[in-house]
Amino acid sequence: MARINSAAELEELRKRILSSRDPKKPCISVCAGAGCLASGAGEVIAAFKAELEKQGLKTDVDTKGTGCPGFCERGPVVVIYPEEICYLQVKPEDVPEIVSETLKEKKVVNRLLYVEPSTGEKATRESDIPFYKHQKRINICNNIKIDPKSIDDYLAIGGYSALAKALFQMTPEQVLEEVKKSNLRGRGGAGFPTGSKWEGSRNAPDPIKYVIVNADEGDPGAFMDRALLEGNPHSILEGLFIGAYAIGSHEGYIYVRQEYPLAVQNVTIAIKQALEYGLLGRNILGSGYDFIVKVHQGAGAFVCGESTALMTALEGRAGEPRPKYIRSNIKGLWERPSVLNNVETWSNVPLIINNGADWFTQLGTEKSKGTKIFSLVGKINNTGLVEVPMGITLRDIIYKIGGGIPGGKKFKAVQTGGPSGGCLPEELLDLEVGYDELTKAGSMMGSGGMIVLDEDTCMVDVARYFLNFLTDESCGKCVPCREGIRQMLKILTNITQGKGREGDIELLEEIAEVARDAALCALGKSAPNPFLSTLKYFRDEYEAHIKEKRCPALSCKELIAFYIDPDKCQGCMSCARKCPSEAIVGSKNRIHVIDQEKCTKCGTCFEVCPPRFRAVRKISGEPVPTPIPEEARTIVRGSKEK
Repeated sequence: MARINSAAELEELRKRILSSRDPKKPCISVCAGAGCLASGAGEVIAAFKAELEKQGLKTDVDTKGTGCPGFCERGPVVVIYPEEICYLQVKPEDVPEIVSETLKEKKVVNRLLYVEPSTGEKATRESDIPFYKHQKRINICNNIKIDPKSIDDYLAIGGYSALAKALFQMTPEQVLEEVKKSNLRGRGGAGFPTGSKWEGSRNAPDPIKYVIVNADEGDPGAFMDRALLEGNPHSILEGLFIGAYAIGSHEGYIYVRQEYPLAVQNVTIAIKQALEYGLLGRNILGSGYDFIVKVHQGAGAFVCGESTALMTALEGRAGEPRPKYIRSNIKGLWERPSVLNNVETWSNVPLIINNGADWFTQLGTEKSKGTKIFSLVGKINNTGLVEVPMGITLRDIIYKIGGGIPGGKKFKAVQTGGPSGGCLPEELLDLEVGYDELTKAGSMMGSGGMIVLDEDTCMVDVARYFLNFLTDESCGKCVPCREGIRQMLKILTNITQGKGREGDIELLEEIAEVARDAALCALGKSAPNPFLSTLKYFRDEYEAHIKEKRCPALSCKELIAFYIDPDKCQGCMSCARKCPSEAIVGSKNRIHVIDQEKCTKCGTCFEVCPPRFRAVRKISGEPVPTPIPEEARTIVRGSKEK
């Protein structure tokens, strides 16, 4: 790679790259994100390369492994350009047919297309699939189009043009003002205005300043930052550099989870390529500005997502929060002014500089501008990454994009904001998604986790689950967090086990109040949210557990029992064969009975009972019916002998 010494040379290189590429040449883009790789995308890519060579198309068709386009439920995802034909759940054995039919004969392989469950209609183009059609993708839209290991691919789609514009057409003050005008809010937590944070660091008297990417994404079920860092690492580097230029920083860090090896690999390659092109290092693009970036791999502690704990870990010490008597943008890493934003926040910066703040503010609500990427998971038909404009309703995300709840089940709640977020019930489905709106409802935006829960979910157990996670992840430095969360978990566990007592709810509320007011960092202060939000909207479930020793969702193991309905049992032996504790008594053509003393409540019998019979039932808060005597349990031709 030859070093680029000016903005003009950058544009010349971009023109050369584009002129060497035929936009009409077929290109097979295969998602090579971590999720699709786990589903066999690597083998699919290898199969395409082998088949193209076998059929004499090696030089006529390009093949590339790309970043995650979001539809993780249906991976591996293959998109064929320029027609944008999208195939889902592609296997290596499908490749010869795709090459022969689609690339040679220009025919579509119908069985690999997306099929709308409700109508049976098929979508050929990626943009016609409802999962994509109802999104507004400005950050992850390029993931399926570029090879994340190729800087030339990034340059071909306009990469680093925002950096050149900032360096040569704008002063640092103008860059800062544009970001402030855009009202970009931090995408990794409470939504603090990005421009105000930058301004504090810029105005700090210390001449040495740092910019940091927070890629310590630890929320259960969340992978937004991972997908961006894996799929388009140069966009993060470009945004980071622009931020550094705006505040006067010459050194940046990317703090990424060690559990994200592909993200670490791709961003390390991106840094190396940017250095070779002169887009990082000394005298960047001949501007006289120097900037370097280092990658730091975190040890996987959830608390290190908190700004001061992350900076402490970067300094080589134990990742523990410290009091924010002075904000970290004034005194952060090594006591220097430090701007910390998450991956998604930095990826928005080049878009704002290139397109202008006015373009960005056209999207969103009055106080929440732009788009937000959510990790849509849980009891939902279409799981994956979705990027939507701020202000979209929860209903539109869950039903138009997510495709609703599987198996005809009823929607119960959606949990947003990660372990420190809250659960919102069905009556709030028309709530607009925004920082202030979610907070007012008792939840939060957080980094963008969104877990959908159906009617079979116990909300008390949901609160217990997240408190259990936060107990393990608490650093233990302050008593309100260390002991408060642990005691809340103990009480919630007792409630789910049928050991709840009158006064438990009031005690939980009291401990929650203390933790919120007295914990050192955001982990402890927000830890009570799962309990408080579920209590607010599902108090009846707490009372049923405590007063009636009953789990309305039939979920809590200690409060349920399984029994076989004698009027529906057909003596098929399905449950008896699969029962791991041999607790089911019965033989062929005899009504089966569950021995309650042997039953471990694993639920296997419930799962394997044929749907046409549905003889196995779950009950809670009521006595198990008395078993039928042996002599009355014979079945002949489907009728019971008395």
